[in-house]
Amino acid sequence: VYSLAFSDRGSLLAAGSADDTVRLWSVADPAHPAALGSPLTGPAGYVESVAFSPGGGLLAAGSADKTVRLWNVSDPAHPVRLGHPLTGPALQVNSVTFSPDGRTLAAGSQDDKVWLWNVATPARPVRESPLTGATDWVNAVAFSPDGRSLAAGSSDARVLVWNLATRALTATLPQPQPVTSLAWDGG
Repeated sequence: VYSLAFSDRGSLLAAGSADDTVRLWSVADPAHPAALGSPLTGPAGYVESVAFSPGGGLLAAGSADKTVRLWNVSDPAHPVRLGHPLTGPALQVNSVTFSPDGRTLAAGSQDDKVWLWNVATPARPVRESPLTGATDWVNAVAFSPDGRSLAAGSSDARVLVWNLATRALTATLPQPQPVTSLAWDGG
């Protein structure tokens, strides 16, 4: 298992694995988790990152096959794969996350970029220009709680922060080691 995510209501758990699948469990009763349906397939490489959209209706999975896949999980026992894989990254996708309003999906890639898609219409995502500035793998991405900024942690031992309205790189925060995980304080 490479990645785990809870839906924002905490009743659904997704796990991305080295067997190129995503599995879903109902954890509404944590003492009795229940597997939901068959594993989600499609990625042709390790599933490095999974994320639920706000409200839990969409699930994104970033993979070693350089793609991101989307599923409608409104009925988690019967998830529906949406459209074609999202492409753009030249190398493995390490991290995926949704903006707080659920309209934007970000993916950090080993090609040193943060890839963005407008997913307001999930069946027809629109790729936007990637954010650049990292000089090594982008391992982690996180939106600010207001959705105006995006942070990325990189193997170049920096955290980069962009203003999403202007796409300007607004901060570069040096770290003592490569950054592999990020979280933004919601308060």
